[in-house]
Amino acid sequence: MAAVELGISNGRVEAINNKIKVAVRMGYGFRNTDNLVALLMLRCGDCQPQLPGRPVKARKKGVKGAKSVAA
Repeated sequence: MAAVELGISNGRVEAINNKIKVAVRMGYGFRNTDNLVALLMLRCGDCQPQLPGRPVKARKKGVKGAKSVAA
């Protein structure tokens, strides 16, 4: 009803729900739930940690917390 009345969809919510379901399936082998929560935060959050031995990539403009990188 809200999609028709307000002209919005729940596509983003469904996408995040799908990411969570896939991550839970991946996490069945984890020994504790803290590791599963950490995996969910990485997959669904905006955090992109710098991996060792990889070049630094510039993020898109307008993204919250984006830093420009001089080449």
